[in-house]
Amino acid sequence: MARLAFASSPPLASARTLRRHFSIFATVNPKTSEMPRLHHASLEVIGGGTDRFLPPLKDSLSKPYDAFPLIGFNRHVETIYAAFYRSVPSVRLRRECLRTKDNGSVALDWVAGDDSSLPPESPILILLPGLTGGSQDSYVRHMLLRARSMKWRCVVFNSRGCGDSPVTTPQFYSASFLGDISEVIAHVGARFPRANLYAAGWSLGGNILVNYLGQESHNCTLSAAVSLCNPFDLVIADEDFHKGFNNVYDKALSRSLRRIFSKHSLLFEDIGGGFNIPMAANAHTVRDFDEGLTRVSFGFKTVDEYYSKSSSSKAIKHVRIPLLCIQAANDPIAPDRGIPREDIKANPNCMLIVTPRGGHLGWVAGEGAPNGAPWTDPVVMEFLQHVESCETINGERLLEDVHQIQV
Repeated sequence: MARLAFASSPPLASARTLRRHFSIFATVNPKTSEMPRLHHASLEVIGGGTDRFLPPLKDSLSKPYDAFPLIGFNRHVETIYAAFYRSVPSVRLRRECLRTKDNGSVALDWVAGDDSSLPPESPILILLPGLTGGSQDSYVRHMLLRARSMKWRCVVFNSRGCGDSPVTTPQFYSASFLGDISEVIAHVGARFPRANLYAAGWSLGGNILVNYLGQESHNCTLSAAVSLCNPFDLVIADEDFHKGFNNVYDKALSRSLRRIFSKHSLLFEDIGGGFNIPMAANAHTVRDFDEGLTRVSFGFKTVDEYYSKSSSSKAIKHVRIPLLCIQAANDPIAPDRGIPREDIKANPNCMLIVTPRGGHLGWVAGEGAPNGAPWTDPVVMEFLQHVESCETINGERLLEDVHQIQV
């Protein structure tokens, strides 16, 4: 049960925290004020952690970002092509339904056979799909395969109602609700106490993940994390969502939300209060759904207040573990102007990579293009492998250094 998962022993948590802190601070060189360019000019690479995280990625980032011809020339073409034509790898998954403290449920999909083929100390990658996404999505499956090929244990966190996850209470999820992710990470950590934990999130999953990193800050048990195509500033994202061709995405996502809601509508039949269930059930936009259901469920007075207070851009300054953010400059759903560049530059634990093209959840470029893995996958795993390779060599001195540094 999830409520037992919080009882992981303090010594194990401390060991995991020590290793995480080493990965942050051990490779710092205070004498280095500038670095030679280690990335191609087609990429924007910035962040307070660039001096530590960029060198291990130099092989991947030294090449130009070449969008696939006829597909990558337009952000909408690339977004839609990836959504409909990217291959969906066959992966055998074993489902674990986790009951949360509030009697809700989420579904964890593990790669089948890993318990017998991988040692208990194998690093674990927790994957958070985007809004209405789940373990069935192509970008999730490709990341599963890549991580698994490198002997990592993988698990997909399907939010309530997503990926056919059961819904047992009249509440779904939101961009700022961190109860479920906290319980999932605690549960996974308690089940594999000898393993280092990592997480990667796309789109809304990235926003939730970064919010979690900011909230937990000093207490985070993850060793590192990756955020991809994160909308960051949900107020700005909402503004753009209603412009031009973006209305197509808005209608598609609201249709997916309606489909999830319809499967569990009886739970909400007599809920009362400030909910507008007919509006949610018939939502033609994501904002309609959030107005009728989401913002009321999580105690926000207006949708704008919900978007403002749920934006992960405000959490970046509090992140204390290695965090890689990857964005596309032409992303129609996660606008470039919403990226908190100044806070990323000021945080010694963060690095940002912005590709000139890529659309949303697209990145149809690289060796896997056009139908294979996104361009981002090898970069993500190189970053995570680098952090995993860092080992604690002097625990007492490490603790002393951590206490001296203020973030």
